[in-house]
Amino acid sequence: MLRSIFHPATKTAENNSTLIMLHGRGSDEHDLFGLKESLDPRLNIYSLRAPFEFEWGGYAWFDMSEDGSVDEKSFLQSKAEILAFIETIKTDRLFLLGFSMGAIMSYSLALTTPTLCNGILALSGFAPKQLETEYRLSELENLNIFISHGINDQVIPVSAARKTRALLSASNAQITYNEYQMAHQINNECLIDAGSWLGKLLDQP
Repeated sequence: MLRSIFHPATKTAENNSTLIMLHGRGSDEHDLFGLKESLDPRLNIYSLRAPFEFEWGGYAWFDMSEDGSVDEKSFLQSKAEILAFIETIKTDRLFLLGFSMGAIMSYSLALTTPTLCNGILALSGFAPKQLETEYRLSELENLNIFISHGINDQVIPVSAARKTRALLSASNAQITYNEYQMAHQINNECLIDAGSWLGKLLDQP
């Protein structure tokens, strides 16, 4: 079972809603957890640690080549472990928030398993091209996607996010796409927009 840390909802809501955080390469479960203070208090929040140690420190969800291709073996193991973790959670609504490599995982999970979650926040990532044959784009009518990317990102160029947006234009998912004057990061403007987007979804019956 993946290691995680948990922050319970501090405000009662009609629906039990859960957010799972997936960190980027070379980080751990504590990296995104600080965002909880800026997110809706109706959310139960889990932040997961990726299963593979990264050679430069921290952890990774899979091995990835410089051209953006994903190592299938490590990717499938992480995908299976995340799905196993989700099965342990009792929730009415599920959201995934991923940064960088965590965003890649979020896309891959949601686009191949349409009923898995209600929405994803894909921050500074992309949907891997090599998995396109597995994406069920015509079955995403109940999926909401918030995409953010920095136009000055030197780790994952903004062109990768734009390609993903173009890919998703052929789907029936509900897409919100924003670019920001930032690098490979989550700035305050992005965080405010992401929090507002989540809050509006939680307001829905």
